Amino acid sequence: MAGQDRVHNVLFLCTGNSARSILCEAYLNFVGAGRFKAYSAGSRPAGRVNPLALETLKTARVPFVAARSKSWGEFARADAPEMHFVITVCDQAAGEICPVWPGQPINAHWSYSDPAAFVGPDVEARARFLDVFRQIRTRIDIFAALPFEKLDRLALKKKMDEIGRTKP
Repeated sequence: MAGQDRVHNVLFLCTGNSARSILCEAYLNFVGAGRFKAYSAGSRPAGRVNPLALETLKTARVPFVAARSKSWGEFARADAPEMHFVITVCDQAAGEICPVWPGQPINAHWSYSDPAAFVGPDVEARARFLDVFRQIRTRIDIFAALPFEKLDRLALKKKMDEIGRTKP
């Protein structure tokens, strides 16, 4: 994984690709511009991005372009960008049999509760989205600060797993 000039492709996976993985994609593209290219997808995409996910990004002043819920099959095709990292962000997706990703990316699991599953007052729903987004920011900031040029594949895998165990 050597090379500070290398752009690292990162795929965030969730079941519905409507909230957590979308937040991860947008935030890593924002803070890692020029060093990372983030994508997101789902095993069973919801077909739409949760409006509170988009509201959360606006509140945090994180730009996003063309956020859409899409299938992970788009990234398993031969013409898909080669991923360097694939990160599951929900426990259900982590337990599913994933496609074979071209390029043998490093896999990790970073669990977040699903803010879209909350049923209750809007103010509490917004608070849950903001809390999950805070957790996402913490882990992605740690990830983006890794000295990629100094770490081999095994060391990177270990760091990725440690990040997933971090209590943001």
